[in-house]
Amino acid sequence: MEAFKTQSLLAAFLDRPNVDTDLIIPKQFLIRIERTGYGRFLFNDLRFLANGQENPDFILNAPRYQGAGLLVSRENFGCGSSREHAVWALKDYGFQVVIAPSFGDIFRNNSLKEGLLLIERDTAEISDLIERIERSPGYQVTVDLANQSLAGSDCWVSHFSIDLFVKERLLAGGDEIALILQSEDKIAAYEKAHQRPWEAVLPGVQ
Repeated sequence: MEAFKTQSLLAAFLDRPNVDTDLIIPKQFLIRIERTGYGRFLFNDLRFLANGQENPDFILNAPRYQGAGLLVSRENFGCGSSREHAVWALKDYGFQVVIAPSFGDIFRNNSLKEGLLLIERDTAEISDLIERIERSPGYQVTVDLANQSLAGSDCWVSHFSIDLFVKERLLAGGDEIALILQSEDKIAAYEKAHQRPWEAVLPGVQ
């Protein structure tokens, strides 16, 4: 997992609530054994018509949103089954950040493991951001995780909260084990000082 760095991303939106993992990546594509190449199946049932042609009415097929790295959507994004493929598809397509009022719990955990940054903003702010993206082709949002800030190309600014442990992991670009090993010297010192913990005298115990 690569470390998350401050970056300006082309923004797109999917203005619908309860986008579940089956909509993100339909079940028929889960038979692949690779963890890459899922981007072309992202939102398959929305992006393509029954004859396999691109759906001209689906927003992500519009030329102005090609290459988008930030997706804005509505509440309960990523609900449904526990498939990690949903995160793999979003990442493989090119999305680095998803902003929504809320996310499915399992999807949230899977996103953390894969380095997909999820940002929660309230419904009113989501509506405002979608309007800004819609009326300004090429709209970009600069995401500064270290300072927990968002800045739109039209001078829109916002700040977000994030769990400290999640933030540290994304900035470091490592998994839980890698983060723990950063304190390897402290762990070794503790173990050296507690080689016979069963002999420790507890407070108040003779």
